[in-house]
Amino acid sequence: MDVSESASISSGIAQRYATAIFEIAKENKRLDKLETNLSDLHTALGESADLRDLLKSPVLTRDEQAKAIKAIAKKMSLIPALQNALALMASKRRLFVVPQMVTQLQEMIAEEKGEVTADVVSAKALTDAQAKKLSETLKAKMGRDVKINASVDEALIGGLVVKVGSKMIDTSIRSKLNSLQNVMKEVG
Repeated sequence: MDVSESASISSGIAQRYATAIFEIAKENKRLDKLETNLSDLHTALGESADLRDLLKSPVLTRDEQAKAIKAIAKKMSLIPALQNALALMASKRRLFVVPQMVTQLQEMIAEEKGEVTADVVSAKALTDAQAKKLSETLKAKMGRDVKINASVDEALIGGLVVKVGSKMIDTSIRSKLNSLQNVMKEVG
């Protein structure tokens, strides 16, 4: 089995769980609460190495994973549909797809709300005014509300890298320096 095949299988598993959770939350009119839960879960996954280890650990038994994930879900006040799905995923040893599932659920909610998410990487943290201006500019170009998912990478030196769907705009100084370096290699 090659890597792309296993990634495709993981994506399919995550998609099925995401669809089920989304439909239940939509039916129960809990999409707003689900969106908040997903944001909290996404943050926790980014900040907690222990949580990431729990999701991927082959050492823990199904019961240990299930007990741990149930305790975490309860502590985070996740909606019942999400709690139940996480418990089911633990019992089936599929917690490893939780990060993909969270991303897919966030995309489904954004689609439902008519929003599109832009991943923005900058050399320094964007101010609220800069984020708002960027969001307005992207909204004018895309014709839809744009939610900014900002992160910082000091290696960019300056500028931005903006990804919206399959489109990417790279105005970083690092990429301009790399382009200049390639041009100079061709000349010499």
